[in-house]
Amino acid sequence: MRNYATAQLIGGRRYQCDAVAVHTAPNGATSYVLLDGVGDKERVHQWVPGAAAALATAAAEAGDAETGLRAEYERYAAEKARHARHAYDYKPLAAAVVVVDLPDKPRTIAWSGDARAYLVLDGTLQRITADHNLRRVYPPCSTYPRGGNRNKITSCLGAVETDAEVLAEFDHPAIEFGTLPDVPARLVLASDGAYEPIEDNGAVLTTYLHGTPAEAAPDLVDTAVAWGGDRPDNATVLIADLH
Repeated sequence: MRNYATAQLIGGRRYQCDAVAVHTAPNGATSYVLLDGVGDKERVHQWVPGAAAALATAAAEAGDAETGLRAEYERYAAEKARHARHAYDYKPLAAAVVVVDLPDKPRTIAWSGDARAYLVLDGTLQRITADHNLRRVYPPCSTYPRGGNRNKITSCLGAVETDAEVLAEFDHPAIEFGTLPDVPARLVLASDGAYEPIEDNGAVLTTYLHGTPAEAAPDLVDTAVAWGGDRPDNATVLIADLH
């Protein structure tokens, strides 16, 4: 029986620029990927499904989330066209998060951008990722209560800056990574269009994570788009029960 489900809504955008992918490799590793494409362009819409599938395959076959994400990041960064002036205006980009579950090995996670990963452990929601955006660089304070612009991401898949370059400018590397507890848990991957409206309305994601993954995923994105204002963002989640 499949242990995961996904749900997407286009919101008020012209194109669906998010994508998810799940891949199980011959080594037994299963990867879970969510990409949140930057912008509302047809080229991003066309690019993200293949990019998500490629990342899922690379991570599962490597048996490690960081190895897979770094390989795909470096593959795009090697494209000469991405280094051209104004390349970001026409080359597709996406916030990326990937988790790899490999039997008898630590679960691993890696991310670049502001797509998030959460775990639900014994009914308690734990956020695993830290956003790569200007709000992280400039946290809310008494002078600037809203902090930096959360919609300006500071790293993502498709960018060309090295870890050292991003670290020097924004105080975090281009790719962050870690391990997850090897215990039964519910994994939630979410685009900002899925988690931001929930948080902005003072609610918590766990309210919309009851039932099976197939029941919870559409409940969460339906709520996010309903609460997303006049022009809600694409809302995408992947929910997996890890055993």
